[in-house]
Amino acid sequence: PIIGESIFSATSTPITFKKRINRCLWRDEMDLQILPVAVVGSYPQPEWLIDREKFMAESTPPRVRLGDIWRVAEPNLEGAQDDATTLAVRDMERAGIDIVSDGEIRRESYSNRFATALDGVDIDQPGETLSRSGRMIPVPRVVGPIRRTHSVQARDIAFLRAQTERIIKATVPGPFTMAMQAQNDYYPSDEEMAMDYAVAVNEEVKDMFAAGADIVQLDEPWMQARPEQAKEFAVRAINRAFDGATGTKAVHMCFGYAHSVKGKPSGYSFLPELDATVADIVSIEAAQPGLDLSIVEKLPSKKIMVGVISMGDETPETPAVVAGRIRAALEYLPPERLIVAPDCGMKYLPRDSAFQKLKALAGGAKIVREEIS
Repeated sequence: PIIGESIFSATSTPITFKKRINRCLWRDEMDLQILPVAVVGSYPQPEWLIDREKFMAESTPPRVRLGDIWRVAEPNLEGAQDDATTLAVRDMERAGIDIVSDGEIRRESYSNRFATALDGVDIDQPGETLSRSGRMIPVPRVVGPIRRTHSVQARDIAFLRAQTERIIKATVPGPFTMAMQAQNDYYPSDEEMAMDYAVAVNEEVKDMFAAGADIVQLDEPWMQARPEQAKEFAVRAINRAFDGATGTKAVHMCFGYAHSVKGKPSGYSFLPELDATVADIVSIEAAQPGLDLSIVEKLPSKKIMVGVISMGDETPETPAVVAGRIRAALEYLPPERLIVAPDCGMKYLPRDSAFQKLKALAGGAKIVREEIS
């Protein structure tokens, strides 16, 4: 059976029973198929849903709410987001992706939908922090104990689960990254704040699995941006966030969206430390920065999701180029430990470019799969 869910239940109908059987087959296929193909998280939101010109004008992903980017008024917004989510899922399926997401269609950024829904956070009078690109940006201001009073994303995941029989991955911002993206006006230390964020994330993660997620991924890019603090408490915060969660657990770390971070290093300042986490999968960016992939040898207990599609160029790769990048990863990883994906979320790309890149991703994996089978 699928982790965290029995095939049988008192409310099962023939339709739901068939869907659960199919999901089991997909899970078996993911476990057995060489080189499963995944997305990291986001997919381009359609022009009729958001004002892309206004969205793209932002120098960094918003940490507080940016409600004026939505083209659909609040009474109809959720329905419009449902429709756009369905389109994103269909694109991923048509492109040949094995592990799909909801495209993070409902979010203004990867982090702010969850981070601004917690108690203890003042978003009406935000604070400031230094962004990864060196600018002061508005961020949530922590003025009391961080607490989660309700599930933020369970409904999103239940909707996604109903749209597809493929493996689904759901994402949530990690506790370390949220702590770094906040102004701390309450806690004695950032570490204590991060651990309360971890408790809130843990509650959400369990609800995400209960809603039907097969994989839950913590997005933790700021471990790379603040490596010294990450070395002090990021692993402990991640492990607290995943404590007691029974599904497949992933952590994603990149160098930042190509839209806002132009010059990227060729190596991580914080990565081998993640082998000490309880995560099953570590997701890394490799294509655009030309990462020295020998670093993955320092993560011997993890499956590695390697970015083989660059977000720094709208021009789609060819399957042959992708295949070459996959072969490079296989110099350091056995096939059973390698998952292939884009470097990062795709929300800043034009939709056609994103779709063609996903097709190339699936095509490149197919080439290499046939070579080594």
